[in-house]
Amino acid sequence: MGRRNRNRQRPQRNRDDRPEGKRSRDDAGWGAGYSEIIKENKLFEQYYKELKIVPEGEFEEFMDAMREPLPATIRITGYKSHAKEILHTLKEKYFKEVQDLEVDGQKIEAPQPLSWYPDELAWHTNLSRKILRKSPLLEKFHQFLVSETESGNISRQEAVSMLPPLLMKIEPHHKILDMCAAPGSKTAQLIEMLHSDMDVPFPEGFVIANDVDNKRCYLLVHQAKRLNSPCIMVVNHDASIIPRLQFDRDGKKEVLFYDRILCDVPCSGDGTMRKNIDVWKKWTTSNSLQLHGLQLRIAVRGVEQLAVGGRMVYSTCSLNPVEDEAVIAALLEKSEGALELADASSDLPGLKYMPGITSWKLMTKEGQWYSDWSEVPTRRHTQIRPTMFPPTDSEKLANMKLERCMRILPHHQNTGGFFVAVLVKKEPMPWNRRFPKLPNKDANSSNEVTPTEETHAEVTPTEEMATEVTPVHDSPTDIPVEAVSETPAEGNPSVPDAPHLPEAKKDNVFCPPPLKKMKLFGFKEDPFVFLTEDDPIFPPIQTFYNLSHDFPKLNVLTRTHEGKKRHLYMVSKELRNVLLNNSERMKVINTGVKVWSRNNDGENFGCAFRLAQEGIYTLCPYIRARIVNISVEDVKVLLTQENPFLSTLCEDTHNHAKKLEMGSIVLRYLPDPQNPDAPQCPIDLCGWRGKTSIRAFVSRNERLHYLRMVGEEVFRDKPGSRDNAPTEAQEGNAEDTEVQGEEEGSSIKQKDAEAELNSSESNPNGTELAEST
Repeated sequence: MGRRNRNRQRPQRNRDDRPEGKRSRDDAGWGAGYSEIIKENKLFEQYYKELKIVPEGEFEEFMDAMREPLPATIRITGYKSHAKEILHTLKEKYFKEVQDLEVDGQKIEAPQPLSWYPDELAWHTNLSRKILRKSPLLEKFHQFLVSETESGNISRQEAVSMLPPLLMKIEPHHKILDMCAAPGSKTAQLIEMLHSDMDVPFPEGFVIANDVDNKRCYLLVHQAKRLNSPCIMVVNHDASIIPRLQFDRDGKKEVLFYDRILCDVPCSGDGTMRKNIDVWKKWTTSNSLQLHGLQLRIAVRGVEQLAVGGRMVYSTCSLNPVEDEAVIAALLEKSEGALELADASSDLPGLKYMPGITSWKLMTKEGQWYSDWSEVPTRRHTQIRPTMFPPTDSEKLANMKLERCMRILPHHQNTGGFFVAVLVKKEPMPWNRRFPKLPNKDANSSNEVTPTEETHAEVTPTEEMATEVTPVHDSPTDIPVEAVSETPAEGNPSVPDAPHLPEAKKDNVFCPPPLKKMKLFGFKEDPFVFLTEDDPIFPPIQTFYNLSHDFPKLNVLTRTHEGKKRHLYMVSKELRNVLLNNSERMKVINTGVKVWSRNNDGENFGCAFRLAQEGIYTLCPYIRARIVNISVEDVKVLLTQENPFLSTLCEDTHNHAKKLEMGSIVLRYLPDPQNPDAPQCPIDLCGWRGKTSIRAFVSRNERLHYLRMVGEEVFRDKPGSRDNAPTEAQEGNAEDTEVQGEEEGSSIKQKDAEAELNSSESNPNGTELAEST
């Protein structure tokens, strides 16, 4: 089929020529683009009425809430030192401007903080996304949200999507795995929590964010990049068989077990009907039945990689117990006491939720009900599995304490629907405790993997040989996955049931089945090449910026083996350890924060690398030279004028800058406690000292952000009119031409990347899987 000609002439239709009853998108009000979708689904109502997940007498209120548009919700990036400044700006300026307005006949209510989110860092309003985008009265507020979102200071995220990271109780030293991370709003929260102390540039912990969809991984990278963290790595794997990683500890390789795991699995998404309106016409009970097996496999793989004492949060944006309590019950049953549901009722005061249910039934899309596995006819055994039903043993069911699960209903706090459960691992999983020793050609080899988790289990002397080694293979389907059989007695190939050991023997030793070769899809990534301490790049950088002796040179990497290195990135020590020991077993999409970029003209001034704004807060603790202290007025000048002369700055700044040679500098503002109207948090900007001028290398959105912080009114006119906000500076000095050209090229590439990300947000395979974000 040929490509459609987008430029061909189309017949013009008058507005009045539309058939009676038809409306244009402009006339559609809140439901623009969805005017033909009727928010009714009789099967949905019949199913949830019968399950009784909604309290008696509230079902009509529940359905009315599901038909209303979802309110806009924003979250302020909590770890950044200027979070209080952003909150102050929101409260004192933008919230006051929008309250009491009336748009399309709807009165705008004053935004309110989410009662259960700490420190008033999350807010919601009755504004829908469509009104926020289209209303001229709200244009300034909308531009503020867009600009601050792009610079990483605000995230527009659904309220219930913020719950799982809060329940994980993250500390800066935790090793965290996000199994199904795209599009990345929860991942951003995890990164924020790692960096709770801004004075520590490299927290001991890290986040490994995974997604099965290669294209969505780049959307995930875009989200994570806003936070400029050296502690995030994005990988591309099937979460149900994500490879077990290893790391080096004192010269020995050990299995990597995570302290915290977020298991936000793909789901049918019936809790998102308020924002994903097409779910109304596509919803059927078959969706949950088809996804249950995948959800259970991902959860099993998660708890296998969880450290003893660690927490895994399982969540879905579905209200269906087949995807919720059924998965948790099956997981608890398989664990044989190794897992328990944690009581999180007191962790988020102010959150309204319904406890998990202990009894539920299954319904087919034809309306046939089944209360127990014994009632399911043989012909349906491939679609309906035993693990989808509640346990029949009443004592076992009571011990599971499924009421500790949390289901959030839309009408209770004007949110979306959501389900979350917190699991704590008390001991190794049954199939990980006793695994036979494999042949080892060199018993003293340093490549031997030490099973750190197994040391927590009691081992008798006669069983010591069986627990010495837990091998790590060059395949995502490593030993623990093979140990969890995917051929249960009932014959379902999709749900891991009883663990079993492979039957093949060689020299009286059990051996794993043949390994599958890991298949990698998507784009071929550039390599991650760590520099050595004696790399010739370092001496001029060390001298020019007078780096402290404790600067971690080994954490610096580049993305090329050959030729000149254009950019230098930094990762934390722990992520470097993971990268070096797992290069063949995982596909890394992105990691590290950019700290330096090559500027060829800079070689004339002593250093070929200029500072990058993305990594300025990572580098600053190690830089002891080329720092210019600036005042509030200097900040305004530097961010509003294209290329200000040194003489336009205050006297102290002018005198200090004159003493420096040309090249890259740090422009630092320090708060003045005597001036409460000025920003009360430090600001570091990348700059360039020219012959007679000085400029700041800061992206457009960050310029707008810092100008708001110092009290400047910034507002961008609509396309086609003159822009009132500061534009990207056009460098006038010959010595800065190379740097300016590089900045413009980066900006163009960023726009192209964002366009590609926007075009790939939909699922490329066309499957109807919802993400709870």
